[in-house]
Amino acid sequence: MTERASRYGQGLWFEEFIEGLPIRTRGRTITEADLVAFAGLSGDFNPMHTDACYAETTQFGARIAHGALVFSMATGLAYQLGVLEGTVIAFLGFEMKLRAPVYIGDTIRVEASVSKRRPMPAAGGGIVTLDVKVLNQRDEAVQKGEWTIMVRSRPEDSGAQPIAQSESQSAPTDAD
Repeated sequence: MTERASRYGQGLWFEEFIEGLPIRTRGRTITEADLVAFAGLSGDFNPMHTDACYAETTQFGARIAHGALVFSMATGLAYQLGVLEGTVIAFLGFEMKLRAPVYIGDTIRVEASVSKRRPMPAAGGGIVTLDVKVLNQRDEAVQKGEWTIMVRSRPEDSGAQPIAQSESQSAPTDAD
């Protein structure tokens, strides 16, 4: 996370989302409780997710997480970084390809980078497109795609400076 974002709890302004800017999250382990809760919330009780005996007979050999659950957790991991805190106007869209199963006990994390920017002065900011990969603990892409968000522009009088492209957004390390 940038020093400014961590110090003030403020997300990045549109002007700070420089093309190529990397964004990396910490990991999160998928639990049985996650699958059960998501099935209850979504109403998706597909036996692939909820029936261990059935899932053992499939090509996956065990229960797998809902694709929508993994996507939802990925957006949560990205939000926890703080780079979107208070500056995102809207999540406009996404396209995600589900590339590999995610099992109970797998740990996922997100690696993204800014691929496009489009100023929208009339909307008070601009559109940012992120190339996104959700990776498991073996660095395999389990989901891959694109997120599109609208982000506020920096206020004229804030005095905030754009971050350098070499600064990356990443989860805190032990040194932080």
